[in-house]
Amino acid sequence: MTTIGFSTGAIARDDFATALDLLEPTHTSAVELSALRAAELPPLLAALPGLLPRLNQRYRYISFHAPTNFDDEQSLVRELMVIADLGLNIVVHPDTIGDFDHWRSLGSQLCLENMDSRKPIGRTAEELEPFFERLPEAKLCLDLAHARQIDSSMNQAVRILRRFGSRLAQFHISEINSKGTHFAMSFAARRAYEPFAPILSRTPVIIESIVGRHEIAREIAATEELVTQTAGAGSRGFAA
Repeated sequence: MTTIGFSTGAIARDDFATALDLLEPTHTSAVELSALRAAELPPLLAALPGLLPRLNQRYRYISFHAPTNFDDEQSLVRELMVIADLGLNIVVHPDTIGDFDHWRSLGSQLCLENMDSRKPIGRTAEELEPFFERLPEAKLCLDLAHARQIDSSMNQAVRILRRFGSRLAQFHISEINSKGTHFAMSFAARRAYEPFAPILSRTPVIIESIVGRHEIAREIAATEELVTQTAGAGSRGFAA
């Protein structure tokens, strides 16, 4: 059974309530609550106690994307502990990690994401290695768009899966430009992702394509087609 959903930030930026309303009539089974900017975190935290019971009834998989810009690392992790205690995976960019002791407290709810070409670290299997060594319980969020931007052959994505596949918790899927903006997948992107369909079909997939409300259903359908119609194809010799 495929588990596919959207990031709230991709369809309504900081307005998670509107994003959830837009997703309600769809048949998605996953959602990622996004607070990419530190100012977005307090209102989302305040809403979670009342929001989560409804989301648990609606979705099989729920994750959270942590802020990527903040001033006080220790205070941020303390706030994120509230989310970890609720059992949600928390997607974190490796380049935002300064003091590993703070982040280690999130345990297995911490989910490290491979980075795009704008970042100096966390882009490849080799660059992710020291993070997983120092955060031994951390999981992996494999962003296919980031991996394709780093290596259009997708070999780097394969290397990441071979090395850290046992940690895989979810995928991010979309297309991305040189400025780091995510957008709807092109035909070429979908073809590049096809070899990963067997793993995508059994792992939560979060769509990060920044699309308008009238394009949401189309991007969900494109993702479902990618995952389900090619899921029976052979893999490229990697496991997860």
